[in-house]
This record gives sequence, C-alpha cells and structure tokens, in this order.
Amino acid sequence: FYVASPFTTLDTSLKTGDDIKIEERPPEELLKTAAAPSDMPCWNPAFDVTPAKYITGIVTEKGIIEPNVNGEFNVAEFVKKHTSHDTVTDREDAPAKL
Repeated sequence: FYVASPFTTLDTSLKTGDDIKIEERPPEELLKTAAAPSDMPCWNPAFDVTPAKYITGIVTEKGIIEPNVNGEFNVAEFVKKHTSHDTVTDREDAPAKL
C-alpha cells in the first residue's frame, strides 16, 4: 500500500501516526448524500491513518519515503534532506530554464 501525500503536509513534529489528530467533518455531509435517517449516529472523519506496518512507501512530489530495516519511516530526515536542497528551480512556479 502506498500513501500519496503532498510534501507540505508531512508533519515532522509527531513521533508516530498515533499522534495525528483526525479532523471530524459534520455528520450531515454523509447523512444527506446517503439518504440515511437524519437521526442515525454517524462519524465522518476527514481522513484516516494507515498503520505504518501496512505501508510500502509514502509518495511525495519530492520522492518516495521508504521504511528502514525496522519498518519505520524517517519523515523528519526526508523533509530535512529535501528542504535544504529546495531552490527556486525546484518549485513549480519557477521560471522555465532556456
């Protein structure tokens, strides 16, 4: 299983995915579209977190983060490596080279 994630959403302040706060969306978003009873209990998370043991890699526009030999993803190292090399020519809005 590969996770697709924009580089800008990688959070290096968290130790594990268990620390991620999942945004909850209003239940009405689902209940209205599902033609479900309006009083039915509903949990509507904006996203979910896949346990690292099920992830093969995290795909970003700057490359793929692969697990180390212990099955851990060093997101902080990946972000540091790709942030320190970020130049104007790496950005999508940079002028084209002739």
